[in-house]
Amino acid sequence: MNVQLWVWLVTVGIWAVFLAVDLFVVGRRPHEPSTGESLRHLAFFVTAALLFAAGVWLVSGPGYAGQFAAGWLTEYSLSIDNLFVFMIIMSKLRVPRALQSSALFIGILAAIALRAAFIAVGAAAINRYSWVFYLFGLFLVFTAGRLAHETGHETGEEPPRDPRIVRWLRRRVPTSEDFHGSKLTVRVGGRRAATPMLVVVAALGATDLLFALDSIPAIYGVTREPYLVLTANMFALMGLRQLYFLIGDLLRRLVYLSLGLAVLLAFIGVKLVLHALHENTLPFVNGGRPVDWAPDIPIWLSLAVILATLATTAIASLVRTRGAPAG
Repeated sequence: MNVQLWVWLVTVGIWAVFLAVDLFVVGRRPHEPSTGESLRHLAFFVTAALLFAAGVWLVSGPGYAGQFAAGWLTEYSLSIDNLFVFMIIMSKLRVPRALQSSALFIGILAAIALRAAFIAVGAAAINRYSWVFYLFGLFLVFTAGRLAHETGHETGEEPPRDPRIVRWLRRRVPTSEDFHGSKLTVRVGGRRAATPMLVVVAALGATDLLFALDSIPAIYGVTREPYLVLTANMFALMGLRQLYFLIGDLLRRLVYLSLGLAVLLAFIGVKLVLHALHENTLPFVNGGRPVDWAPDIPIWLSLAVILATLATTAIASLVRTRGAPAG
C-alpha cells in the first residue's frame, strides 16, 4: 500500500481539526452529554469510519479495506474494555459527572500520544526484524491468559489498587481536597497544589500505557500497513467519550467482555506466531528457513473471527444479565 506524504498530512490534519473542535468548542463547557448528543456524535464517527473503509476499498482494493475494518473493530473492542477501567477510576476517585467528560478527553489525548509512539516503534521494528512477530504473538497469548482469569467484572470484587503513579503523587505532591473544574493545579494557602483532576489524569495515563501495550501488537496482527494501523486507532478513539456516557450501565452488563477479548487476543497472537513461522529467519527455528506447514491466516477469516467473537460476547453477556437491575 503506497501512501503519499500528502495523504498522511491531510489525514493527521483533519483529525487535528476534530480534536481542536472537541477541545475548544465542546470542551469549553464541561458537562455530561445527553443521550441525543452522544448518539449524534457516535453515529457521525462510526459513519466516518465506514466511509473511510469504503474509500480504502475504492482506492486500494477490498484486501486493505478488510484489514482496516478488522483493525478498527479490534481496537474498538479493546477501547471498550479501556472504558470499563476508566469507569472504575472515575467512581473510585469520585469524579463529578459534569467533569468526567473533560477527564476522558485528557485520557484520550494521552492514549493518542502513546499509541502514536508505539505505532512508530512497532513499524520500525517489524520492518527491520521479522522475528518481532514472535514477541508480539507470545505477548498477546500471555495477555489473553491474564484476561481469561480476570473475574472483577463478574464477581463485583474490589477494583485494583490505584496505579503507582497515583500513589506516588498523593505521597509527594500537595493535593487539594476539592475539584476546581478541569484545572490540574490551584494555589492553596500561598502555594501551588495539585487538584484531584491531576490525580485522575495520572491514573488514566497509566491505564492508557497498559492498554497501548496490548492494542498495538493486536492491530499489527491484522495489518502491517502503518497508515491503516494509525487510522484504525484514530477512528477507534473518536467518539469514546460519547460512548462512555451512552452505554454507562451497559458496560457493567458485559460480564464476558474480558473472556471475549481473551479469545480475540489469543487468536491474533496465534496468527502472529504462525505468520512469524511462515516468514521465519531465526537460525534456531527450522534451520532459519520458513516453516512450510505454517499457514498465513487470510484477512477475511480474521475479520469473521473478530465479528463472531464480539457478537457472541455481547449476546451471551446480555442474556446472562437479563433482568438484572441497572447500575
